[in-house]
Amino acid sequence: MNSNSSHSQSSSNNSSRLTSNDKFHDECGVFGVYGHDDAAALTALGLHALQHRGQEACGIVSFDGEHFHSKKALGLVDGTFGDAAVINLLTGHAAIGHNRYSTTGESGIRNIQPLYADMDFGGFSIAHNGNLTNAMTLRADLVKRGAIFQSTSDTEVIIHLIAQSQKKTFAERFTEALKKIKGAYSFVALTGGGQVIGVRDPNGIRPLVLGRLGDSYILSSESCALDIIGADFVRDIEPGEMVVLNGKGVQSSYPLAKKPERFCIFEYIYFARPDSFMEGKSVYESRKAIGAELAREAPVKADLVVPVPDSGTPSAIGFAEESGIPFELGIIRNHYVGRTFIEPSDKIRHLGVKLKHNANRAYIKGKRVVLVDDSIVRGTTSKKIVEMVRNAGAEEVHMRISSPPTKYGCFYGIDTPRTEELLAHSMSVQQICDFIGADSLAYISHDGLYRAVGEARRNKKTPQYCDACFTGDYPAELTDNENKRSGDKVTDLRERRASKKS
Repeated sequence: MNSNSSHSQSSSNNSSRLTSNDKFHDECGVFGVYGHDDAAALTALGLHALQHRGQEACGIVSFDGEHFHSKKALGLVDGTFGDAAVINLLTGHAAIGHNRYSTTGESGIRNIQPLYADMDFGGFSIAHNGNLTNAMTLRADLVKRGAIFQSTSDTEVIIHLIAQSQKKTFAERFTEALKKIKGAYSFVALTGGGQVIGVRDPNGIRPLVLGRLGDSYILSSESCALDIIGADFVRDIEPGEMVVLNGKGVQSSYPLAKKPERFCIFEYIYFARPDSFMEGKSVYESRKAIGAELAREAPVKADLVVPVPDSGTPSAIGFAEESGIPFELGIIRNHYVGRTFIEPSDKIRHLGVKLKHNANRAYIKGKRVVLVDDSIVRGTTSKKIVEMVRNAGAEEVHMRISSPPTKYGCFYGIDTPRTEELLAHSMSVQQICDFIGADSLAYISHDGLYRAVGEARRNKKTPQYCDACFTGDYPAELTDNENKRSGDKVTDLRERRASKKS
């Protein structure tokens, strides 16, 4: 493989993130192209559209019929692939790409995907959105059998499972590997035969869609990335489905045992771009519907509905339309402050929120304000936002949240704090309201959230979505985590041990 991976020093400060610890961190984004002379360029554009799913690092691997070519670096897509000279080195009719936000494995160049390996059947490259919940268990066994790992990423487990398989064909070896892993995942892979492969986990927790551009085929985490290259949306890859893109078109198979579908409901609340369609639903319309349902469930007398930018905006529009309260941009976001800007001194650390948000004083002063946001994690940012709006002259500040209280950590590819660090895990709604300093606080109910996305209610016995961060009901086994279920609760034995030691 021809590799020109690089580590940009200007991007090496990604570990110093201002205020980002109080939000669920985005997952990862994957993209693949088969059958186009500009496969790498299209992949770069697709990754740019998926930048919201991971800002830590990015990479593309292409195949020209004989050789693989790779470029990977820490930092954003435009900083790595904005140079035409870089794209020109990634020749070939097939390519896969990845945006990374680390959920398993530390930050660093060796964990940037797509990962690549030379196998006895030829080259193989793979990129992954999600998290394998038995990766450490499998890794320990593989190491005992002689495997030498080059990264700390859970994705590398797949490569070693394929390498050690005794099956004859690549398809059989890949299928055998898939049957051994657990968790949530969407894979895009590139083989030495020039095929692009897509796979989605049996519960369908993580998203993956199929698109078409002329005679070429596309795989993407979200439909919005198809729009940027002018491709047509074909369909969602189904849970447990494997698609192979090659000269014969699209070959579909279902190598994994069928399980209840549990698509991540937080995609509709926060993670996906508003202009994407997921599982047949418009993300933007879903968020507006959540806001409208929230207005019906938790009405309040107020003068303005103000979104907490940007993720709260569609739900705030829905809340305003349903309640009849005017919508205003009462908080202005500085879009030129990224996640890494500066490492502030202790003296100015408290100004971190103001680097990103500022109250629109002219519209807020003397008004009763409803703030609409997607979630409260640790509560520190919400507290500062409420304080900022009060300091701008608001008479009352009411907070409305377009998700239920977040009580449990995610093990399926979203970088969440430990369960014990989540405010709602140990506090009541009123206690959280007092903590953030609001006049009132309300979250959408579980059933209200399900109604907003088209269900009559949440089916407690067999939930229609993965909502484990709200309920503790984890659909895929958590092998690597010492978690034991008790009804719809999960107790983390590691947290209990830590508390005993303290």
